[in-house]
Amino acid sequence: MKNLILLLLVLPIFACTQSTPTINSKAEAATTNNIEKKKAIILKNIQAFSEALMNQDYDTVVDAYTDDAKIFPQNSRILTGKTAIRNYWTPPAGSKRKTTYHKITPEEIKILGKEAYDYGYYEGKSIGNDGKESSWGGKYVITWKEVEPDVWKMYLDIWN
Repeated sequence: MKNLILLLLVLPIFACTQSTPTINSKAEAATTNNIEKKKAIILKNIQAFSEALMNQDYDTVVDAYTDDAKIFPQNSRILTGKTAIRNYWTPPAGSKRKTTYHKITPEEIKILGKEAYDYGYYEGKSIGNDGKESSWGGKYVITWKEVEPDVWKMYLDIWN
């Protein structure tokens, strides 16, 4: 009986001294750090895309996509490849159309090896050929590819 009472007294103390699960190896810590690094690169690319669009730097806009990328504009066919993407984003010669504000706000970025996806909301303002400003926004999903170490580009880009 004494042993049973002693066991009942010691058992709760032993249970309280057990540590909670943590990253317990250098490999797990490195993997976590690597995922965060990749997310940071994608976030930087998202910001650079918006800045390039507002600055009418269409070379940078197009370079944000993989060579075989596809975009899914509203009320349009799927556009494939950098030439089609350039034609979509670049206003026609003589156009006064300009994006004056562009912001992408990811809700989640998920890294899956050398591919990733993010989704969230976008918003912006544009000046049309008539000189009038319009506001717009919606939802988006982007699939990313790591085309070389630490270089992430958009492969699929859809918005509505």
